[in-house]
Amino acid sequence: MSTETAPPRAGVREWLGLAALALPTVLIALDQSVLYLALPHLAADLDPTGTQTLWIMDAYGFLIAGFLITMGTLGDRIGRRRLLMIGAAAVGATSLLAAYAAGAEQLIIARGLLGIAAATLMPSSLALIGNMFRDPGQRGRAIAVWAGCFMGGTALGPVVGGALLEYFWWGSVFLIGLPVAAVLLLVAPVLLPEYKNPDAGRIDLLSVALSLASILPVVYGLKELARHGLAPAPAAVLVAGLAVGAVFVRRQGRLADPLLDLRLFRSAPFTAALLILTVAMLGTGGAYLFITGFLQMVEGLSPLEAGLWIVPSAAASIAAAQVAPVLAKRFPVNTVIGGSLVIGTAGYLMIVFVDPVGGLPLLVAGSVVVFVGVGTIGALGTGLVVGSVPPQRAGSAAALSSIGGDLGTALGVALLGSLGNAVYAGTVRVPDGAAESMEDATAAAQDLPDPLGRELLAAASEAYTNGLNAIGVAGAVITAVSAAIALAMLRRRTAAPMEAEPEPVPSAE
Repeated sequence: MSTETAPPRAGVREWLGLAALALPTVLIALDQSVLYLALPHLAADLDPTGTQTLWIMDAYGFLIAGFLITMGTLGDRIGRRRLLMIGAAAVGATSLLAAYAAGAEQLIIARGLLGIAAATLMPSSLALIGNMFRDPGQRGRAIAVWAGCFMGGTALGPVVGGALLEYFWWGSVFLIGLPVAAVLLLVAPVLLPEYKNPDAGRIDLLSVALSLASILPVVYGLKELARHGLAPAPAAVLVAGLAVGAVFVRRQGRLADPLLDLRLFRSAPFTAALLILTVAMLGTGGAYLFITGFLQMVEGLSPLEAGLWIVPSAAASIAAAQVAPVLAKRFPVNTVIGGSLVIGTAGYLMIVFVDPVGGLPLLVAGSVVVFVGVGTIGALGTGLVVGSVPPQRAGSAAALSSIGGDLGTALGVALLGSLGNAVYAGTVRVPDGAAESMEDATAAAQDLPDPLGRELLAAASEAYTNGLNAIGVAGAVITAVSAAIALAMLRRRTAAPMEAEPEPVPSAE
């Protein structure tokens, strides 16, 4: 007869704690998408150069990605609630710096510091969920809520930003972080328990430096390749980052207390789920870039209107994330994930047939179907990553989950964005000055008489739609491959942790 005892079930305090953990999740997602609408306003006020504008946009995401591994491991060592509260205070302070920046340089620095602060929130909140919800069924539902909050925050960014900019100055979009930070600091000591790894050693500072020197160049190189195509400088930066990454991985294998525990990858469910998350986000990243471009440049919608048309896709992903754990109770997890990715493949195939005239309904419908798969992966994939490791390593696992999504999105923007731009340039029939991008064509059309301008926009719109259709084909292939990986590598219904789970050590509350 089995002597195993059922894991403890979460109570009211844990579910209220989950509501508190939803706050930083929504905030991170909002901060990633809200700035797009504010950019014209702050550009008029601060007059940044082209390079400064790019760094204003990218500094936040770069430093989040660069510090995720470090912050995930730091939370395992000093306590996840403590790191979450430190990060919340830092987010509030850096949000103020960004809101009242007097120049472009100050704003770049503030955005970078805000990214470092935000990097504490994602792994800490996800790791705490893994600690608070030990029952697999409850943990699955909790992670589904967490994933839904992130997706909802991403979709609401343009809507919230547009509403704020209707009445306030551009800095108001950064002040969203202040009430979130204040509420989190007040309720965290009451609702959230403290957990840390009782056997954690000292952080290896050289590993921290190597991780930054690897992740930052990789993300930067991918973004630059997406913007400018295959160019020597960003390609060299990317290769250099990968080389440093190899040195980082080699060092981790030699350390008694590594920054990144490579033993995590011995768990087949962990590795498979991380791979699926990365590959699935690769397709989504590239498609999202051209979908938003289609809404604004082909359909002629304002950023706020485009954001509202994206809401149905976000709603579909949130709904799928909540339904996925229920389905996983009744069916094998590989079947649920693989089936949702097959559905996502159908959505990409719908995008293949979008036309430049009257194509909006089919594009929105295809996007909704695609994001059904995204929502399922966000919930079940993240749950597998966190649930297949011992509690004391949950911070590292959560950081890897976030990095996988970030790198997948960056790679998708680079590869599929380049594919779409290549198809545009190869099929467009417009003057040379407007042939490089749809943005150039739109700008050129404004300087032409009405009939010629409309003809130019029609030709450019058709070529841009061809690029979107090509991305639909690529997205369908990528998602189908992800479905095959899920069906082959996630054959077990549940994922047992890779080793026995000693009880986490609670700190003084």
